[in-house]
Amino acid sequence: MLQSTGLPLMFTGIVTDIGVVEAVEVQSGGGRYFRIRSAYAAESFSLGCSVSCDGVCLTVVAFRARDPGCEFEVDVSNESLSLTTLGAWSVGRKINLERALRSGDELGGHLVTGHVDGIADIVERWRDGLSWRFTLCPPLALLPFLAVKGSIALGGVSLTVNEVDEKSFGVNLIEHTMKVTVWSDCYTGQRVNIEVDPFARYVARLIGFRQ
Repeated sequence: MLQSTGLPLMFTGIVTDIGVVEAVEVQSGGGRYFRIRSAYAAESFSLGCSVSCDGVCLTVVAFRARDPGCEFEVDVSNESLSLTTLGAWSVGRKINLERALRSGDELGGHLVTGHVDGIADIVERWRDGLSWRFTLCPPLALLPFLAVKGSIALGGVSLTVNEVDEKSFGVNLIEHTMKVTVWSDCYTGQRVNIEVDPFARYVARLIGFRQ
């Protein structure tokens, strides 16, 4: 999908609202339908626009104004369900939301495509001064794309990798991030969508061609 500017659709990993899942339906042949309540103004939506929902780029197929905010509807394919946490969504779940980056917008996080690479398991959470530390185990195939001080999108949130070993990696969330995202509800045993830095993918692909 392309923006009107002709640039590839992108996000920044800076959450701008916490939405609530209001309805879930299993579609014939698989797939899911979700209706999501948000604080976004209905006037800012158009059919076919994209919203990052817990890090997954989804297309709006219907929307209507609510007081306040609006609710919008999305359809999710079996492919997306197989790579993300969306298959576990239920009514009442809170999710991180971000609108697509527009030309001239500030890039506050890092470039995020909304194309999730897989699911990471939270294995540790602990307080560290005024912030929180998390340790996560991603699919092993994604570990080569992670680097200390590199960027990672978790649940649609742009974060910095603190440490990486042969099985896991760690991130640090400040109090502000915990308050404005659903990370305050994330504990050991839960799963989150992970998207590696797109530039890391391109570099790995280039190295593969050279070899």
